[in-house]
Amino acid sequence: MSATPKRRKGRELAMQMLFQADVGKQSPDQVRATFWKAGEDTSDDARGFAEDLFRVATERQAEIDELLTRHSQHWRLERMPAVDRNLLRMSVAEMLGFRSTPFPIVINEALEIARRYSAAESINFLNGMLDSIARALLPS
Repeated sequence: MSATPKRRKGRELAMQMLFQADVGKQSPDQVRATFWKAGEDTSDDARGFAEDLFRVATERQAEIDELLTRHSQHWRLERMPAVDRNLLRMSVAEMLGFRSTPFPIVINEALEIARRYSAAESINFLNGMLDSIARALLPS
């Protein structure tokens, strides 16, 4: 059960948008105004999914960051590598806002993206964080 290339591209783009907002200290509107001007050739499906994920992640950032803080043992959010922090935000946004996507797919997709953008030692940390959050979000 793998995700479509357009959905993975959308996830990557959403993570990049969140990274730009976080590191560049930009508002969601500022990110939208500059991000898509970069000439990124994307399908409408990938762009639409990226925008939807970015919207959920920014609108629910306080809730997402609270989940990340609660589930990260010995790691303060601001001390996490920026790529990992925003990959987690994007993934938790998908868990919260797109409940039709099974959590194992969200986690697997995040780990595949992490293999491209994060340090190798981050994979186990990201997997553990997302698994813990997914278990907490499952209905009892």
